[in-house]
Amino acid sequence: MQAIHDRARAHGPAPLEVILLPAAGTGPDDFVQAGFAAAARERGLAVDLTFAPLEFAHVTDRSAVERVLGEFVHPARARGSAVWLGGISLGGYVALCCAERDPGPLAGLCLFAPYLGSFLVTSEIARTGLAGWTCAPQAGEDDEERRIWRFLRDRRGSPPLHLGLGREDRFGERHRLLASALPAHELDTVPGGHDWPTWRRLWDNFLDARLAHLR
Repeated sequence: MQAIHDRARAHGPAPLEVILLPAAGTGPDDFVQAGFAAAARERGLAVDLTFAPLEFAHVTDRSAVERVLGEFVHPARARGSAVWLGGISLGGYVALCCAERDPGPLAGLCLFAPYLGSFLVTSEIARTGLAGWTCAPQAGEDDEERRIWRFLRDRRGSPPLHLGLGREDRFGERHRLLASALPAHELDTVPGGHDWPTWRRLWDNFLDARLAHLR
């Protein structure tokens, strides 16, 4: 799969680029078909969009983070654009892994219904709540799930986070664990499940809440 780039200007980069990673089993075309690019253009936003591919094999061999940072995030910053990195479900998980690895280039994180790790890890955190959870000292390079929760616990608001959730999402229990640790302005909840119509509503809300100043 190839990335899809939707540029706001014919010549030169926009001041902001949003890079989105798809859910498992979907790809860049699904963002376009769901109207993500059209929604930004209808609002007249000076925002470049990149809908990036996400190969499951690159998630399992742990090369996805380096690929996303090296092929999309760092080049966008080199062009002079601020970067919001986002993702849906598994794409949201990879976006979190990227932020944990290298938060410096990111102006923000936009996560819709992100995968947040196994039940083993999330139940461990749920026993104390995120603020009271102590990450195991052995959480090393290969323990990405605990590392992203440690990043979320210690983030202190930087980079800014926008968490979009459907109330009827089948992974709602894990999502609520994270939502309960966030300030209200970082959380958006709408009716819906783990599906594209819900994610499109969340995208519309994200554009209006976070990027309206770029009209």
